[in-house]
Amino acid sequence: MKLFQQLLVAPAALGLMAPMAANAADLDIKGVSDYSASSEQVTSISQFQDVYPTDWAYQALSNLIERYGCVAGYPSGSYLGNRAMTRFEAAALLNACLDRITEVTDELRRLLNEFEQELAILKGRVDGLEARVGELEATQFSTTTKLVGQTSFVIGANTFGGDAVNSLDRERADEAAEYSGATTFSYDLRLNLDTSFTGKDLLRTRLRAGNFANSFNGNWSNGMGHSTVGLSSLEVASNTVDVVTIDRLWYQFPLGEEFTMTAGAKVRQDNMLAVWPSNYPAETVIDFFTYAGAPGAYNLTLGGGAGIWWDDNDSGWSISASYVSGNANLGNPNNDRSGRLQGGGIATEGAASNGTVQVAYAEDRWGAAAAYNYASSDNGAGLYAGNGTPLANAVQAMGATNSVGVSAWWAPEETGWFPSISAGWGLNSVSEAGDEENTIYESATSQSWYVGLQWEDAFVEGNVLGAAVGQPTFVTDIDYNDGDDATNDPDDRVADGNYAFELWYKFQVTDNISVTPAIFYLSRPYGENTDGGGDRFGNDGDTFNNFGGLVRTTFKF
Repeated sequence: MKLFQQLLVAPAALGLMAPMAANAADLDIKGVSDYSASSEQVTSISQFQDVYPTDWAYQALSNLIERYGCVAGYPSGSYLGNRAMTRFEAAALLNACLDRITEVTDELRRLLNEFEQELAILKGRVDGLEARVGELEATQFSTTTKLVGQTSFVIGANTFGGDAVNSLDRERADEAAEYSGATTFSYDLRLNLDTSFTGKDLLRTRLRAGNFANSFNGNWSNGMGHSTVGLSSLEVASNTVDVVTIDRLWYQFPLGEEFTMTAGAKVRQDNMLAVWPSNYPAETVIDFFTYAGAPGAYNLTLGGGAGIWWDDNDSGWSISASYVSGNANLGNPNNDRSGRLQGGGIATEGAASNGTVQVAYAEDRWGAAAAYNYASSDNGAGLYAGNGTPLANAVQAMGATNSVGVSAWWAPEETGWFPSISAGWGLNSVSEAGDEENTIYESATSQSWYVGLQWEDAFVEGNVLGAAVGQPTFVTDIDYNDGDDATNDPDDRVADGNYAFELWYKFQVTDNISVTPAIFYLSRPYGENTDGGGDRFGNDGDTFNNFGGLVRTTFKF
């Protein structure tokens, strides 16, 4: 018997067992019958004139009325709570409440009968889910780690044009086509193992493999000085010669409510930024366009290091600071017998040090950021071929570089014909470019910029259209060391400018599969080194360009 039934039965039973309060002669049987049959039912305790909240049984009476509806009053609107109850009256009250309980039970029984089939289906599903959860718990490799993966297949090819020649008077276009003319099919695999011990921290281990070394866009050499165009390097292209390697290994955890700390033996510069200053996606084609227009400031150095950021979610402001040594795992920072710096350690002369500070403001649909970076390019902290002209890469690899980057982005509130816009500009100053006896460069200045557009739900919901234009890092000013060689003339004109374009459309086939055809164009990827013939830096107006296309299929799991 349920509790409320016990509460109802108990006083009535006591009344039935007690001596008669009145004899048969005093009892008005007809009055009791009239009370039980025709007394006015009430729906709220406030209908009783003589019941007050201060009465000791007020709450109990209220529950009987409002929850069970089995209490009636006298025609006068009174309850007469202080009046003695006869056994017959107790029996009438008990009978009314039990009748109500029976009605409720019958209603529930009818509902159960009506939805019996649906309830059986739900029970079966619950039993099935319990079995599947039990199976997953028994077979999962870790209770703290989840796997997030991405595989990309890329089919692509290049074509070249222009009248520039190399130092052997051979046409650049013919040379490039000979050593990078085939259509290739390559892959890139990324596996993130994300582990959390507290729910707020993150230990990331990334495994990566790929075979892009000799693909259509690979920046490789045949051993005789012939190489493909470095600026055609793709964002998705990795090369591990089909061997799975540890690509990232770092740990991130909160310090209080507004600070976050990141440290790792293989951590990259962007892993330690509170805000990435671009809305243009990593699905982009040319790698240059993933650096927010400033590959010097955002050089994505990978190595051992640590960083901290402060992020005020209420105001949108954040400040990030980090340090990475590209040679943190090497223990010998000293010169070898030939005088060449071997490199190694943290914060040493050969550490390939990279320090970054960024200030950013970000809201839901727009933001802006400014960054400063210092890079000691000895042994690995400079630009790589995918981010600048050959001259810009060579100069920046010879000395310490101070770089600044300014970036901003905006996205419309609703998708439509107006795209999201991302833009950035970078400036790099290279100084102390090594020993005068070993280098011809003393200092240099280079720049870069880009604008990226992205249309969400373009033509079909879920699909994305993107386009970008910019200038990968190019030298704008250079000072040479004085020497006997006439080619070291400080008045030599610098003409290193070049342009890059890309256009792509992503078909979202399923939630986990997308296909992205794309084309790209590089107007002058060799910059000032376009002509290797008569004039040392190709200032005679010769041309060389690169046009490429690809289809990228991405699987996310």
